[in-house]
Amino acid sequence: MAKTFDIQVNGKPHRVTATPDTPLLYVLRNELNLQGPRFGCGLAQCGACTVHVDGTPARSCVMPVVAVQGKQVTTLDGLAARYRGQNRIDDASRLHPVQQAFIDEQAMQCGYCSNGWIMTAAAMVESKPSLSDDEIRRGLSGLKCRCGAHMSVMRAVKRAAKAMA
Repeated sequence: MAKTFDIQVNGKPHRVTATPDTPLLYVLRNELNLQGPRFGCGLAQCGACTVHVDGTPARSCVMPVVAVQGKQVTTLDGLAARYRGQNRIDDASRLHPVQQAFIDEQAMQCGYCSNGWIMTAAAMVESKPSLSDDEIRRGLSGLKCRCGAHMSVMRAVKRAAKAMA
């Protein structure tokens, strides 16, 4: 049975109607029309649906909407604004350093999975800007990219970490 939920997404309150077990991804894309998180596997194995819930990466394809009540959800669409809100960058037109680094390094080919890589990398470098190559590899190990952009992703994460240090 559908219920009404008040959720915070990208710093804004939203009232949505869904069954409690509806995946957050469906609410974000179908109700809020956000294009960042994508449906990939539906099993939390690829990472295309990654969002931040209270700053921690989470796979929205398996997270029920009821689980985010009272929590702050950030999608790729709101990543730069959240970062600016933490007074880390002051220019409203600037992207999050990870987003900019992915552009500068041309880190994606098709771009379908880029949401997962960027959201996961952003959480990593925000919590620890000085990451070793091994830490980056481990942190990104649960993500899938069929294009083979892994080396450019490594360069992008290193670039972002350097910019944030």
